[in-house]
Amino acid sequence: MEGATVLALFLAVVSLLLVSPSESRLSLDYYQRTCPQFEKIIQETISNKQITSPTAAGATLRLFLHDCLANGCDASVLVSSTFFNKAERDADINLSLPGDGFDAIVRAKTALELACPNTVSCADILAVSTRDLVTMVGGPHYTVYYGRKDGRVSKASAIEGHLPKPTMSMSQIIEIFAAKGFSVREMVALSGAHTIGFSHCSEISNDIYNNSKFSQYDPQYNPRFASGLQRACGDYKKNPTLSVFNDIMTPNKFDNMYFQNLPKGLGVLKSDRGLYSDPRTRPFVEEFAADENKFFQAFAQAMQKLSLVGVQTGRKGEIRRRCDQIN
Repeated sequence: MEGATVLALFLAVVSLLLVSPSESRLSLDYYQRTCPQFEKIIQETISNKQITSPTAAGATLRLFLHDCLANGCDASVLVSSTFFNKAERDADINLSLPGDGFDAIVRAKTALELACPNTVSCADILAVSTRDLVTMVGGPHYTVYYGRKDGRVSKASAIEGHLPKPTMSMSQIIEIFAAKGFSVREMVALSGAHTIGFSHCSEISNDIYNNSKFSQYDPQYNPRFASGLQRACGDYKKNPTLSVFNDIMTPNKFDNMYFQNLPKGLGVLKSDRGLYSDPRTRPFVEEFAADENKFFQAFAQAMQKLSLVGVQTGRKGEIRRRCDQIN
């Protein structure tokens, strides 16, 4: 029995030695030898994208959140559907993901394939691009480790129950984040991503029109704000692309204004308003509204934690040649 235990221990040690550190875990210098200009290329590419399309930061941040919360940070949300497979991006909840986020990653991937072919994963590009865009619009800088591989599977049917929906109760949303290892405070901090970006009018139509009765709306709304939303979204049935900013005060700046808006009834989505009305989340809304530095610290820590969820390394994944296709 002892001999078998020694042999098992020996085999375990050998197997660990056979896997190089760069393959088995993430690191800050993962591309130091294979693509040293990797960060610079991404920075230049996404800077140009943000300048020409100011909604790119919010779009990419949302793309990253939807990727990591649903089965891990493996860039599976970027994969296009085929005749044989309905991919994640075509799940109902992902149909509203803005095109600017996808385009930002495609541009960065194209530039990196020219400089360092078949080297940098789409998952790493998405993680770094998100961080850099958040920083570019005034948000906190945080450390991103590299070495993620791209997932080989992307199925719309695997999304259900992994992503929070605006219509969910706060208990359901808390439960989704808790299942990924996030505290209520971390969940509220990540909700602060709504300080940039927009929501489609179709997502709030039931709240602002109340079964098509134009004068009725969710009483949690500030009345003047609700009237403004009704006017802005009046043509949403004919124009499904109509949208409104999640933070009407400073829509293109990453700050804590989103949290300052909530006590005033200026939360666009039902889930936004729920953060202030629920006694479990309200203290954190008030904390972040009162102190932007606390919000930035909590957001940065939560984003770094999120970027490590379900990461694939080594031979578990692949480096996609195109982000929208599995090799």
